[in-house]
Amino acid sequence: MLNEELQNYIDSLIQPRDGILSEMEEYALLNGVPIMEQAGIETMLQLLRIQQPETILEVGTAIGYSAMRMAFALPQANIITLERDEDRYELAVDYIKRAGMQDRITQIKGDALELEAEVGAHAPFDAIFIDAAKGQYKRFFELYSSYLKPGGMIITDNILFKGLVYNQEAESRRVRSLVKKIDEFNRWLAANEEYDTIILPIGDGVAVSKKR
Repeated sequence: MLNEELQNYIDSLIQPRDGILSEMEEYALLNGVPIMEQAGIETMLQLLRIQQPETILEVGTAIGYSAMRMAFALPQANIITLERDEDRYELAVDYIKRAGMQDRITQIKGDALELEAEVGAHAPFDAIFIDAAKGQYKRFFELYSSYLKPGGMIITDNILFKGLVYNQEAESRRVRSLVKKIDEFNRWLAANEEYDTIILPIGDGVAVSKKR
């Protein structure tokens, strides 16, 4: 993870969002909705701009913030996004409709581990973004990577989990268990011979995996 002074400097260079994106950021902050940290999402968007994907699968919509950031940054892309929480799903429906993005962002409600058939109807994908239940990252990756095109990219957020994966001092048993699962996923991913993976110490940690 970057030291705080350096991270603050990088964050100060990121231009503020306005309109509905700013509104969503404020809502997320006030209501404890986890959205991707700005340095992390800017990195992801730049990688996607370079790749120029036409189809993206997002595992974990929350209120639709990252899906809309991708849609704004990539006018040619269509995004399929999955969310199991009903309240957040409905909020995302409203935000996406207000932004006029409902023709490019397709929402699917349900547990991502149970949606393979429905997702498969939209496959294959040029890119996959995983940002859902951290303890299920390996299962999400295994389930949906088969729908990724050769040369496609999978981006996974929160893989350093506030630094706890390398400085494992979590007090609660639940968090220690989650940290262990994330660490196991990182090691499995780094050794996966079907992908070239790099872990970027940006935001809360971002893994970028390119299919060979």
